[in-house]
Amino acid sequence: MNPPNDPAQLLAKLFQAGQEQMRQFTAAGGTGNARQDPTTAFVAASQHYAEMHQNFLKQMTGFWSAMLGAATPAEEAAAPMAKDEDRRFAGEAWRDDPRFDAVKRTYLVYSSFLRDAVESAAVDEKTKGQLRFGVRQFVDAMSPANFLATNPEAIELAVETGGQSLAEGMGLFFEDLAKGYISTTDEGAFEVGRNVAVSPGAVIYENTLVQVIQYAPLTDEVRARPLVLIPPCINKFYILDLQPENSMVRYAVEQGHSVFLVSWRNVSAEQGRLTWDDYLRDGIMKAIDVAREVAGADKVNTLGFCVGGTLLASALAVMKARGEDKVASMTLLTSMLDFSDTGEIGTLVSNESVAAREAAIGTGGLMQGKELSSTFSSLRANDLMWQYVVNSYLKGKAPPAFDILSWNSESTNLPGPMFCWYVRNTYLENNMASPGKTVQCGVPVDLAQIDVPAFVYASREDHIVPWRTAYASTQILSGESTFVLGASGHIAGVINPPAKQKRNYWAGGAAGPDPENWLSTAKSVRGSWWPAWTAWLAQHAGPRVPARAALGNESYRAIEPAPGRYVKVKAE
Repeated sequence: MNPPNDPAQLLAKLFQAGQEQMRQFTAAGGTGNARQDPTTAFVAASQHYAEMHQNFLKQMTGFWSAMLGAATPAEEAAAPMAKDEDRRFAGEAWRDDPRFDAVKRTYLVYSSFLRDAVESAAVDEKTKGQLRFGVRQFVDAMSPANFLATNPEAIELAVETGGQSLAEGMGLFFEDLAKGYISTTDEGAFEVGRNVAVSPGAVIYENTLVQVIQYAPLTDEVRARPLVLIPPCINKFYILDLQPENSMVRYAVEQGHSVFLVSWRNVSAEQGRLTWDDYLRDGIMKAIDVAREVAGADKVNTLGFCVGGTLLASALAVMKARGEDKVASMTLLTSMLDFSDTGEIGTLVSNESVAAREAAIGTGGLMQGKELSSTFSSLRANDLMWQYVVNSYLKGKAPPAFDILSWNSESTNLPGPMFCWYVRNTYLENNMASPGKTVQCGVPVDLAQIDVPAFVYASREDHIVPWRTAYASTQILSGESTFVLGASGHIAGVINPPAKQKRNYWAGGAAGPDPENWLSTAKSVRGSWWPAWTAWLAQHAGPRVPARAALGNESYRAIEPAPGRYVKVKAE
């Protein structure tokens, strides 16, 4: 192996760019607070910057002195170390070769320096959040693990394989270049209708926006009140119906529920003028009516996932304002109703960005799914982007087959008017949480008027819907709320079938406005939260009645087998 003589030189541009950012952050400290004397703020920021700089020099002096064998005990203690949880540098090659160890340590301490600089900037919290996001993108992108010349594991593998790993990596790179995105899984391993989204059923209704699927019963008896599932419209529905062993749809059917599901259309320019109200009226409310009529039920139970939950709650509030009593219960999975704390996503939404979207697509056009997908991936760039760059392009290892990541790679478009209304009234202005602040389907909406029993689920490590924000829904809704907190993230926490006995969840905490008090009083339960949910759902599902083999009825006849056409349409 012939590594470069001085890999650390490749970080020079990082230092130069960082110094320029530090000057900008220091300048920002002088104007970030209008109520503070600018000179005082400037001096304070400058002093803090100087302290950080001295600490940086101290750590680097300790490290390089240790490398040369001339360090004092105090200097050795100051030498920067990689965090135990940083998987990028877990390999022995990063520790055994002092040159690459130097690159790693230099990168880590300078990354810390940049992050500290952001925290020292005297700006408002939203601006600071934007700075955190930008610096993290920069720091993640500049990791020495991402470059062949500074990644000892990739270099060793290239030597061992006689360059074959690099040739295969180049092939994977050009494949992704043609697709326009980084592959995170073997996308050819899964096909909708073949080995994912295979629960038997039929499309029994469709319009320009949705198909409504009814699933075939798997028990001799079913509950009288059907269950209507509202998946997120920014993704395809089959996250709820992956393979049979981890399909939430199949699990609900096996528990004796008559399940109906909304399959949102992957819209094209032809549907580019659809609005938020169209999604409520022609999507959710229509699906509720179809399910009630086909099942012959007085009411239905409902479930909304992510933005599907926000849509569902809006539809129920509209129905309540109209005096319609068609829903027995509502389940919200990783959904937000109060958008006062939206985590990092919220820092990326500004008046300027929303106004620009409204000018471009607010009256017609498309919010491209690939752009949405890229934004969500950037929130966890090391996990969802850079690790695949390293393994695929530098090491020539194609990503393995994984059904959840295969689903995640399928982007979906949204109509411009619908998207713009949603972002302005939720992330930007949080109007939906204020009674009467929004008019939807012609009526003022008050989410507090929703008085049906609610099962509210959140995931503790969710980077899209912070769990405390999901918990806030229990304080908005006026019906009895049951809150459950699952382990893991936005998707893995939800898709956690009981058979695998993975993870845990918390339940039974003390009700009230404080989510931390709820958690401190909750009980941890091993395994999946699905059985707890179906036990709760059974209380609102009515008596058992004989299952009917035929799907649909005279008004809603089977159009085609599940999963239907809409879910198979690729984004333009």
